[in-house]
Amino acid sequence: MTASFDAGRRHFLAVSLTGTGALLLAPVLRAAPLPNVPAELLGEDFTGLGPFLRIERDNRIVIGAPACEVGQGVFTDLPMIIAEELDLDWSQVRVLQLPYGGGDGANPYGRQGADAADAAARTFLRHAGANARWLLLQAAAREWNLPAESLRTQAGEVIASDGRKLSYGALARSAASITLPAAPPALKSTAAYTIIGKPIATADAREIVTGACRYGIDHYGAGALLAVIARCPLPGGSLLRMDDSKARKVSGVVDVIELPHSTDAPAVAGIAVLARHSWAALQGRALLEIQWQPAADTSESSSALIAAAHAALDGKDGGIPVRSDGEPLRIRKQPARHRIESRYELPFLAHAVMEPPNALIEINQDGARLVAAVQDPDGASQWIARLTGLRRQNIRIELPRGGGSFGRRLDNDYVAEAVVVAKAAGKPVKLMWTRSDDLQHDRYRPLGVHALAASLDRHNRISAWSHRCAATPVDARTPNAGLLEATAFPAGFVAHLQQSFHPLSTHLPLAAGAWLDAFRTFAIESFIDELAVVSRQDAVKLRLTMLEDAKAPATVNGVECTRLAHVLRRCAARIDWRTPRTDGRGLGIACHAGGGGSFAHAFEVAVEGGQLRIHRAVCVADIGTVINPRNAQEQIAGATLDGLAATLQQAITLKDGRIQQRGLQDYPLLRLGLSPRSTEIEIIDSTDDAVDPAFASASAGPALANAVYAATTVRVRKLPLLPELMRLL
Repeated sequence: MTASFDAGRRHFLAVSLTGTGALLLAPVLRAAPLPNVPAELLGEDFTGLGPFLRIERDNRIVIGAPACEVGQGVFTDLPMIIAEELDLDWSQVRVLQLPYGGGDGANPYGRQGADAADAAARTFLRHAGANARWLLLQAAAREWNLPAESLRTQAGEVIASDGRKLSYGALARSAASITLPAAPPALKSTAAYTIIGKPIATADAREIVTGACRYGIDHYGAGALLAVIARCPLPGGSLLRMDDSKARKVSGVVDVIELPHSTDAPAVAGIAVLARHSWAALQGRALLEIQWQPAADTSESSSALIAAAHAALDGKDGGIPVRSDGEPLRIRKQPARHRIESRYELPFLAHAVMEPPNALIEINQDGARLVAAVQDPDGASQWIARLTGLRRQNIRIELPRGGGSFGRRLDNDYVAEAVVVAKAAGKPVKLMWTRSDDLQHDRYRPLGVHALAASLDRHNRISAWSHRCAATPVDARTPNAGLLEATAFPAGFVAHLQQSFHPLSTHLPLAAGAWLDAFRTFAIESFIDELAVVSRQDAVKLRLTMLEDAKAPATVNGVECTRLAHVLRRCAARIDWRTPRTDGRGLGIACHAGGGGSFAHAFEVAVEGGQLRIHRAVCVADIGTVINPRNAQEQIAGATLDGLAATLQQAITLKDGRIQQRGLQDYPLLRLGLSPRSTEIEIIDSTDDAVDPAFASASAGPALANAVYAATTVRVRKLPLLPELMRLL
């Protein structure tokens, strides 16, 4: 049959049937326009419906995954929630990625960003499954003329007290004719869970390992031109002159388009080369003869910024006050058993995702279609609407799996660029970034220097603490945001404490996110280890004494101290902290509270034959209620490796205003030789709200640096760690 959508009839319905008798339903929100939905969730009946679920008459079940999957596991975890409330056997389920359901009205799929796994999103999806289960119970009650309360569900069947059974598929048609009650059906108790909390393999694992999975970069459109952009390498710079005659002679090149810098789109000035295939586009770009107009300052460099940071910390300007407790200046002048000062240097970092940004965009007068791996489809939809003038309900966004993100795809700069190029070309466009493009035009983690000082009294307790930070701020309104937080440990745990911040000016675009926790945690947790060494205290005991002091706050950075202390204890026990190493190996430990979770890392390392060897890695985490332990463990293991890579070898450097790194050869990912020989992950049972496991990366770096000191007596205070360690040995 030929199907078309009547926009006037596309209202959100709670229940409907496909032409084959499949039951379709989703949580009731309010009447709102909906985007096209996948054909597999519609069967033969193209009704205006935004479903999460399809139950076929032969009991085959398809569950829609609403959130953007960029490697964090929501493609599996969120459908598990619906399957749990439905009382399904997971082996019955096939998962299908849903498109973006936003637009100008309510989104029937709820939040669809990559982080859509919080408590509110989970409750939303639980009700979707509970509604379906209620309808199926009512249908069975009618069939058997029994009270619905006397029936139960299990593994995709409704079961009567006398043992009779009906499959969900057999009940789908009659269930679709029943109206949901005004009050939402009751949710299952956590004690009755059979899916949530169980280790489940990634729903599309087979497709991934066999190469059948289509990532964003694998999608092409009929007639779409392949586009690459030569971007200005100077932050804030512009095009002075360009000769594209050689590029236009390349076989397959269709057009060359200048893209002037504009405040209407989050993109730098550049020149787009459009071709019939990527090889021609890249060859054409390489033959462009371009002269760029630099911004006012072309002398900016990483070394100059680090020098400016030290100068600011050495100067008389006290910086921006962040927090002051007690009398830190006075107490530092009094006699102390130990007084120590240290500085830590941290470079710019890039996200370096495995799949560089890309976007397929088709635009016409009636609407637009975007196919791209994104983290923020709301933001992508808004940019398309802003740049095209289209209504958001006429913009369709398909959400293929993304090859990593770490926050990189929260920035829809590549989507905006694709729209601008497609508008100029008047044709569909597949925009692709190269690895070099991404490293040189990312939004970076800030650069900075931490200056810490502390005094210990005659009882070896920290009596005064000073933390001054000079860094490139992400937020001009609150320069210290994320870089030096007033709630970060040990603020509140030391009677006399002072924090101040010195902003450094840079032209580079910067990004916030979970990795800012690692920026400050490396300095704080390394310095606490230094205090333990100087005062000859056990590093774990020193932290626990502070966290468990009766006069201390109940929380640290919004997390209960008891939770942080517990993961620290468990981590120390797992690494066998109390057993001294006599074979040249050293142990290091660090902990962190962030994003609502508690994390601790410990490493056992040695320098053997002039090479750093990480023999063991242990991470213990309390991340709240876990949907899928298998995925959570993999996420924490990945965050650990990411934290190690950022600590050991990675740095983005500026020289003469230009980024120096062009590929993985000078911005290396963690290789097998530097990876831990064994990695142990322990997740604490918890009933608290779920949090992002990515925050685990923050404690990995300082724990490694502390282990390196224990093995070598060399304290590394400048990152990346590996070249600095080799220099100091």
